[in-house]
Amino acid sequence: MLHRASTRRLAVLTLVAVLLTGCSQLKSSSTPGAVEKPSIRVAILTTVDLAPLWLAQEGGYFKAEGLEVQADVGTSGQETLSRMTSGQDDIALSTYTLFFLAKSSGAADVKLVTDGTSASPRSNEVVTVPNSPVKTVRDLEGKRIAISSKNAASDVLTRSVMRDHGVDPGKVQWVPMPLSEMSGALAQGRIDAAYQPEPFLTQAARTAGAYPVIDAASGSTQNFPLTGYGATAKWVQDHPKTLRAFQRAMLNATRAAVDRARIEPLVVRNAKVDQDVASLMVMPAFGSSLDARRIQRVPDLLQQLGVVQTKIDASSMIAPQTGTG
Repeated sequence: MLHRASTRRLAVLTLVAVLLTGCSQLKSSSTPGAVEKPSIRVAILTTVDLAPLWLAQEGGYFKAEGLEVQADVGTSGQETLSRMTSGQDDIALSTYTLFFLAKSSGAADVKLVTDGTSASPRSNEVVTVPNSPVKTVRDLEGKRIAISSKNAASDVLTRSVMRDHGVDPGKVQWVPMPLSEMSGALAQGRIDAAYQPEPFLTQAARTAGAYPVIDAASGSTQNFPLTGYGATAKWVQDHPKTLRAFQRAMLNATRAAVDRARIEPLVVRNAKVDQDVASLMVMPAFGSSLDARRIQRVPDLLQQLGVVQTKIDASSMIAPQTGTG
């Protein structure tokens, strides 16, 4: 009896060991360690739009998907786009306007990988300072307005909101410059107004006394899609597992980003703003999944403004999407 009991106990333990080994093998085979490229470079801008990506890095969401993500900081959406299309970086955060322009012009076969941000009220404004001749939106005509780069969201949204108020964008002197330099240029009188997203918007208010002339995301650009992540069509085709891993990590991080207490420390640490600015600034609307109907607003506006001459189908540019499964 004792021998039989020992035999049965040994058989049970052996079975448990086999089951555990099988589960372990199943888990390891389903983990994202099989991604084609476990270490990727993402071209970014130092803006609050990056909060979910920073959270994905520091919160372990990328690591859980078998990815190591290295951020490559650029000064404009055009620069990050160029780094991605040249192959220097794998994925780029840029404004949707620039992605569609690259596709329209034939400069790059771009695929949209995951959503970034949409404009929330008072998160993107055209601002001025007390000693500027600009007091209202109608005063913008004929003045010097700073934008991050031509045809970027800063340019397109400002032109759209001016058009909504009967102001001719063709009579403006557009001054491209890094977002971080705009408040100083305003204070020194080198420009009359500037497009400012957060956290630069709150910083400019504190350092230069800047105040809003008009909400750039109002009227026809209310809740407008601003930024997203893109890659070349070839990269997407060659790295389907890496793509899905990146998308899952960003989806989970974006869901966690609804907790502002998790976002503010990241903004302080990575966007180099102080805690007061981080606590005061207006957050954009973070997203991850790409909806073709919503994104279609971008190329439609570009066509209305005459930036592109033919209609662009947004759905044709969206890479295969994945959920958490």
